[in-house]
Amino acid sequence: MRPDQIQPEMYEQQLLDKQTELAFLMADLALPEMEVYASEPSHYRMRAEFRIWHDGDDLYYAMFDSADPRTPIRTDQFLAASYLINELMPKLLDAVRDTPILRHKLFQVDFLTTTTGEALISLLYHKPIDEEWNAAAQGLNKAFPACHFIGRSRKKKQILTRDFVMETLTVNGQKFHYQQVENSFTQPNAGINEKMLEWALDVTKACSGDLLEMYCGNGNFSIPLARGFDRVVATEISKVSVNSAQLNIEINGMSNVQVVKMASEDVSAALNGDVELPKSLVQAGVSELSPSVVLVDPPRAGLDDATVELIRKVDNILYISCNPETLKVNLEALSSTHKVTRYAMFDQFPYTHHVETGVFLERHSEIIA
Repeated sequence: MRPDQIQPEMYEQQLLDKQTELAFLMADLALPEMEVYASEPSHYRMRAEFRIWHDGDDLYYAMFDSADPRTPIRTDQFLAASYLINELMPKLLDAVRDTPILRHKLFQVDFLTTTTGEALISLLYHKPIDEEWNAAAQGLNKAFPACHFIGRSRKKKQILTRDFVMETLTVNGQKFHYQQVENSFTQPNAGINEKMLEWALDVTKACSGDLLEMYCGNGNFSIPLARGFDRVVATEISKVSVNSAQLNIEINGMSNVQVVKMASEDVSAALNGDVELPKSLVQAGVSELSPSVVLVDPPRAGLDDATVELIRKVDNILYISCNPETLKVNLEALSSTHKVTRYAMFDQFPYTHHVETGVFLERHSEIIA
C-alpha cells in the first residue's frame, strides 16, 4: 500500500466499493443480508514495516509501489499506522541517525504496537550484529522506556528486553489480554478485531456444549468464546502461537480450553478416522468432545477437502475468511448440508482490495447428522 492511497475523505466510498465487489462475487450463493463493519479511516494498523533508505548523511523510512519496486517513496508519517507508530517514527530515526553502529546497514524497521501503549521495534540489518551493537542498542531502552527492541541479522536475533507485547482488547465491555510475539500472526486492525469477536459471540450466543476450533493462532477467538461453551479444543500448527495461546488462556483464567499443536490436515485425517487418533488429541479429550460448533479461520488457501468433510459433520460452523474467493468455493461444497444464516464483511484492510468475511452456517433442518 502506498502512503498516498490512504485517503480518509474517500473511506466511505472505498467501503461501498468493497461491499459491491463482495456482493457480486457471492451473488449466486444463498446468503442473508450482508452485515458491514467499518474500520476507523486512519490510524487503524497496530503494526507496520518500513524499509530504511540511506541518502548521504540522511536516512528515512521508505515504501515501494509494486509497479515500481526500485523507486522508494519517502514515508515520514503513515496514516494507516497507529498514532503510537507515527509518534515513534521520527524519534527513532533521530536516535539511530547519529549512532554509526546502529545506523550502518540498517535496512528495515518493524513496529508492533498495542491499544494500551506498548511497542515492539525490530531493527533489521545487512550485517552481523554483535556485542558492540548490543551495547549501543541499550541506549534505545533508556530513550524509549515503553518500547522493547530486537536486533536482527542473518541467523541472529538479539532480544534486548523481550520479543512480545501484551495487548488488551475490549469485547462487549469485557477486557481480554493477549501476548503478541514478534513475527507471529496477530490481527493488525485492533478495532475491527474487537468487532469480529463481538460478532462471533453474537452468532454463537444460542449455542452451547463443546467447541472445536482449527487455526486458533494465539487464542484470539478461543478465549472470548470459551465462556459460552463447556469445553473448547483448539488446534494450531505454529509453535510460537501455541505457546502464546497457552499463556493467554492462563492469564485470562479460562480453564476449559485445551490447545493442541497440530496441522489442520492432520486433525482432519484423525477425526475423519483416516489415521489413528494422535496421543496429543487423546490427551486433550477429543475422544469425549461432542462439538456443537466448529470454528475455522484458515489462511488464504481456504479449507482442504478433508477439513470440509470434517466440519460438515458438526451442526454449526463459524468460518472466518481472509479470502472471499476460497470461502465461496468452500461454501459451495458445504451447501448440501448447511445454510448460511449470518454473513458479515469486516474492513480489516482499508484502501486495499482485501476484506475479512465471517459466515455462520447451520445444518439444514431436514438433514440429521
